Amino acid sequence: MSGHLYIVTAPSGAGKTTLVRLLLENDPGICVSISHSTRSPRTGERDGVHYHFVAVQDFLEKVRKDEFIEWAQVHGNYYGTSRSGIESALEVGQDVLLEIDWQGAQQVRRLFPAAIGVFILPPSLDALERRLCERATDSAATIALRVAAARDEMRHVAEFDYVIINDDLQRALHDLLAVIRAARLRYAAQRRRHSILFATML
Repeated sequence: MSGHLYIVTAPSGAGKTTLVRLLLENDPGICVSISHSTRSPRTGERDGVHYHFVAVQDFLEKVRKDEFIEWAQVHGNYYGTSRSGIESALEVGQDVLLEIDWQGAQQVRRLFPAAIGVFILPPSLDALERRLCERATDSAATIALRVAAARDEMRHVAEFDYVIINDDLQRALHDLLAVIRAARLRYAAQRRRHSILFATML
């Protein structure tokens, strides 16, 4: 497979979604895999754009058929990534980014050990809680649960290749772009991409 697979993970409220959106605006050479989810769409979210929203029964049937490269239950909802969609994109040289949690990242690395993992950290737990409150989409009880879950999620940061602290959004974006560009400049990637050039010189 000639495309790169990137895994971006972060606790809720760390700014992952915003960073990935800005990455796509600045780098047309990468696409985001659209996950399946059993949760209800939030305001402004569209099926097939933000997630493939499916019923729990349909999701579990896909699990039974081994159609996901990773799946997990998070905050009471199921999330999963299509196996066929990822493999098809990588085969034709498309760079793909997965926005998944640490559990999903572990599953993906077993199938794609060359996947490049990036963990987004908030500057502090206080900042994380403040961002969750500013969303005004969750109750105080839900926010407390998300902050507690974030503590557990961040204990897995050492499992990732790169760590970006999202204290300043533009700096964090530049760091994420640097990770993407560095991976494309690796010897193996450059040799695949410029095979004729390498053949004439080596």
